[in-house]
Amino acid sequence: MVNINPAYRLTELEYALNKVECRALVTAESFKSSRYIEMLRKLAPELDRTRPGGLKAEKLPHLETVVRLGTETTAGMYNFDEVSGLAGAAERDRLHVLGGQLQFDDPINIQFTSGTTGFPKGATLSHHNILNNGYFNGVTLGLSERDRVCIPVPLYHCFGMVMGNLMSAAFGATMVYPSDAFDPLEVLRTVEAERCTVLYGVPTMFIAELDHPEFARFDLSSLRTGTMAGSPCPIEVMRRVIGELHMEEVTIAYGMTETSPVSFQSATDDPIERRVSTVGRVHPHVEVKVVDQDGKVMPRGETGELLTRGYSVMRGYWNDEDRTQEAIDKAGWMHTGDQATIDAEGYCNIVGRIKDMDVQVIGVPDEKYGEELCAWIKLRDGEEANADEIKAFCKDQIAHFKVPRYVRFVDEFPMTITGKIQKFKMRETMIAALELAEQKTA
Repeated sequence: MVNINPAYRLTELEYALNKVECRALVTAESFKSSRYIEMLRKLAPELDRTRPGGLKAEKLPHLETVVRLGTETTAGMYNFDEVSGLAGAAERDRLHVLGGQLQFDDPINIQFTSGTTGFPKGATLSHHNILNNGYFNGVTLGLSERDRVCIPVPLYHCFGMVMGNLMSAAFGATMVYPSDAFDPLEVLRTVEAERCTVLYGVPTMFIAELDHPEFARFDLSSLRTGTMAGSPCPIEVMRRVIGELHMEEVTIAYGMTETSPVSFQSATDDPIERRVSTVGRVHPHVEVKVVDQDGKVMPRGETGELLTRGYSVMRGYWNDEDRTQEAIDKAGWMHTGDQATIDAEGYCNIVGRIKDMDVQVIGVPDEKYGEELCAWIKLRDGEEANADEIKAFCKDQIAHFKVPRYVRFVDEFPMTITGKIQKFKMRETMIAALELAEQKTA
């Protein structure tokens, strides 16, 4: 199974399908402003003159079958509801044989990274990776078959698919999907109606729920725990999640697609200060270390690159051995590219990134969302551009959530004497220039 981000634009979709050589694609007709059928017909105009299952497209040479949702028919595509009826005794017998051959560490899922340093990479995950990671997330939350998990986070991402679906399946908990895309009002309605005990989200989702005009009319007392991940959580937001959403046992998690995803998570009884200033402690059966530029382990409390090893590390990037070897060393350590510190009690704090493109992207404080994207751009000699041009270009090429809110053109980046870019100085500069208030995290 290959997860495709529904926010992908045409170039991203073409790249993803070709990179992992997808043979079949299941798609909706459209979602929000994206018209998927139109996108596919642009990439593969051969669909209009092809029988379903027999596609041979110049731009998508590996894709053979397209299955569309809904009742309308489209040339060259199957309808989803008819697919199950295409199977006969031979196909069912083949499934039975395959079921007995599968092994726990076989590849089962390809998930694309966010692509902050170039085109997305296809992280290849096994049954062992994702089933165990979902299980240990549930252990941390104290999950049981009595829980009802509200999942408003995307299912194409590890958050919804692993920490939501697979975790719930492992414990027999009920999965509850409030809507086809995040809607704070639908989340509030669903939690009340279904008496959900667990709620997921990134900080911006929780903020949107708490600040909704109708928030006060809902009975949310069934909630007890959940997981917040994706970006730092301001302490005021955490206090409101605990107090107004009744999520006294809410946890913070950190990870990456390549590690299935969670490596660190706070405990349900950690002090609130720990839950906003750190990403918790290492998950069961996972090893971590912080190293310097030479790969030597750093003393506790000092900054270096965070590495992780264990059952959760992916098998590699699909069809990309060079980048796989760059990410996973010979000893099996996954190099996260994140700078981190781990204190004497084992709590981890993520302080920055060490791998970036020439254009530098940072997070700057935002009162509502916790952080917003800011891009620093150093133009080549003789080139001109303005912020609106950059944003318009990004809007047409990448998913909307990757488009920076702030754009600053600079002659140089602040550097250390050893050539490292000092992103903290860039952040400080933007805070002063935009008169932003640093969000409290402790």
